[in-house]
Amino acid sequence: MANRTGEHYDSTTIGLHWVTALMVVILWGGAEVADFVPKGVWRTNGWTLHVALGFALATVLIWRIIWRFTGRRRLPAADSNDVIHMVAEASHYVLYALLFLTVALGVADAFARGFSLIDLSSMPVFGDKEARTVLAMRHGFVAELLIAVAFIHAAAALAHHYFLKDGVLARMAPERHPAVEEQQLESSDA
Repeated sequence: MANRTGEHYDSTTIGLHWVTALMVVILWGGAEVADFVPKGVWRTNGWTLHVALGFALATVLIWRIIWRFTGRRRLPAADSNDVIHMVAEASHYVLYALLFLTVALGVADAFARGFSLIDLSSMPVFGDKEARTVLAMRHGFVAELLIAVAFIHAAAALAHHYFLKDGVLARMAPERHPAVEEQQLESSDA
C-alpha cells in the first residue's frame, strides 16, 4: 500500500537515519567479534577502527540532533491513535538517549585507555585501570540496550509495513519521482 500521507522525510534525515543504523550495526558487530581475533596487529587495528568509527558516529549523532531540531521536514503523525504516536515519539527519544550515552561512554573509554590510532598517535590517558574497566563494562551494557531497542524499532517499522500497511516505513525511504521512474522504464525497454 502506498504511503497514506504521500510524504517522505527529507533526504538529509533519511541519509542520517540509515548511516546511523549502519554504523551502529558495524560497531556492535565488530565489538562482538573483536575478542575472538588473536592478540596482535589485527585485533589492535580492529579496535582502532572501532574507536575511529565511534568518533565518526559521534559526529553523525551531533549532526542528526541539530538537524532534528532545526532543519528536518516535519511530517504529520502517521497514525491517528494518540497513544501509538506518543509511544513512537518516546521510542525515538529513548534511541537518541541510548545513542548519546553509548557514544559518550565509548569516547570516555577511549580516552581512559589512551587508544593508539593506527600507531600514528595515541590519545591521552585519563583514569586508572579500575576506571577503564568500569567504563568499558558500562559502554558495552548500554550498547547492548541500544541494539535491543533498535531491534524493537526495526520490528515495529516492519510491522507497520507488512501488517498495518500504513506507509510509515516508506516515509524513511528515498522519495521516488514519477518522471525519473518513467525514464528508467523507457531506458530498460530500449
